[in-house]
Amino acid sequence: MKHHKKLKNEELNRVSIEAFKRQDKIPAAIVLDNVRSLNNIGSVFRTSDALGIEKIMICGISATPPHPEIYKTALGAENSVSWQYFTDTAGAISHLHDEGYRVIAVEQTLGCIDLRDFNPGVNAKVAFVFGNELKGVNQEVINICDDVIEIPQFGTKHSFNISVTVGIVLWDFFTKYYQNKKEG
Repeated sequence: MKHHKKLKNEELNRVSIEAFKRQDKIPAAIVLDNVRSLNNIGSVFRTSDALGIEKIMICGISATPPHPEIYKTALGAENSVSWQYFTDTAGAISHLHDEGYRVIAVEQTLGCIDLRDFNPGVNAKVAFVFGNELKGVNQEVINICDDVIEIPQFGTKHSFNISVTVGIVLWDFFTKYYQNKKEG
């Protein structure tokens, strides 16, 4: 029988915020299209920190740090991950296109790409757009994205919580990105 000893926080070799800001990041950005829940926004920061995502673009009605409700789930990641606020999501997407990102909405649409079939490529800079908890990604935003991907689902519900969706999509990108680098 194997014995696994749970590591203490000081044994995890976490980097400082300053070191995190200097280290290489995965070439991915997150766009939050009018996300209402501050807890969801905090979770996005925390997941982005854990996976070394470049930046978060916070748009529209989405709240920005500093805010106690964001901090409650981000646990300080709002201080490590770079972020910008845009009054409208189209402005954030235009900015990302100018920086050479392939912008991909995460939504259920006709002709969307199944996440299992999505391959970002070796040197891809990708920005993923996640929408409002009730309405999803705005159609006008979808219209200016380069592609749309969907997470396949097999139950009675038609969507995941946005923080779960972000976790699934980022982990998928993270693993495919490093696999492509290894092979390429």
